Amino acid sequence: MERTHHVIGQSSAFLDALELASRAAALDRPVLVIGERGTGKELVAERLHRLSPRWDQPLVIMNCAALPETLIEAELFGHEAGAFTGATKARAGRFEEAHQGTLFLDELGTLSMAAQDRLLRAVEYGEVTRIGSSRPMRVDVRIVAATNEHLPDKVARHQFRADLLDRLSFEVVTLPPLRARVDDVLVLAEHFGRRMASELQRDGWPGFTRAAEAALVAYQWPGNVRELRNVVERAVYRWDEDGPIDAIQFDPFHSPHRPTTTAPVASGAEAPVAVAEATVTVVPKEDGPMDYKSRLARFECELLQTAMAENRFNQRATAEALGLSYDQLRHALKRHGLISGAAAESVA
Repeated sequence: MERTHHVIGQSSAFLDALELASRAAALDRPVLVIGERGTGKELVAERLHRLSPRWDQPLVIMNCAALPETLIEAELFGHEAGAFTGATKARAGRFEEAHQGTLFLDELGTLSMAAQDRLLRAVEYGEVTRIGSSRPMRVDVRIVAATNEHLPDKVARHQFRADLLDRLSFEVVTLPPLRARVDDVLVLAEHFGRRMASELQRDGWPGFTRAAEAALVAYQWPGNVRELRNVVERAVYRWDEDGPIDAIQFDPFHSPHRPTTTAPVASGAEAPVAVAEATVTVVPKEDGPMDYKSRLARFECELLQTAMAENRFNQRATAEALGLSYDQLRHALKRHGLISGAAAESVA
């Protein structure tokens, strides 16, 4: 399986997770990769395979959430001809395909309890039995699994087998979300921007304005690196002017013409009452520039000054009160000249 994606990052949280994955790669043991959507779980799974002694054998990927429950077991373990309706010929499962290689099970938390039972046996004894067959076969497979859920909580709710979790969690690599990797945002944005400009056959790479960079850093990125890539690539292909890119749209669905969604009305029920549009508060006129960016910068600066004063200029307490990471607060303070690069930090 060839990839065109790269593992990029310089923040300590990301490098620590990458180092843990690299150390675990050499051991022929199961590894569980945990992280929010878009954090790069599949890239880490590929790294675990490529750095392992199985690097020249198959890396087989199965998304457990992409198939209906009735087909999961057939996909994992294969089936014989006539095992069920529609099974006109025998088919090898993912375990057989990954023999002597690595099987990556994405979205592990979505597996049914029945599939978990059979997976446990395959992991424990190295044996799989095709559906419709009574003859087990030996397989040599290294399991790497990924999920965006906290599986111990599912175990407590009796939605995931504790013994299976024990077998799969020899090592657990937890990938930090992008909001905890503030130092990586502009590095990644630069990479995605250059790549998109090259794809569009643009002459040179204009980069981003300081305002655009500040917006990228301040955003919380619920979709993590995948969302950042989409935002940056969209900004590059839409930018037709000379000079650095200055327009960033985080929500592609934002539009004054967005359709209103209404729930269907049941027979005999009253029609839904129209909801009044949200009112917009008009900000009184202030001295100085009246454009949007200037007003936004002034408001952010005043908000930071007020929050710092309320928290007695303790930066960590201020960051927590504003719902920011410590690095995000420091970046914002420096951007508005509220601290110098060598300013001392007040810590409770």
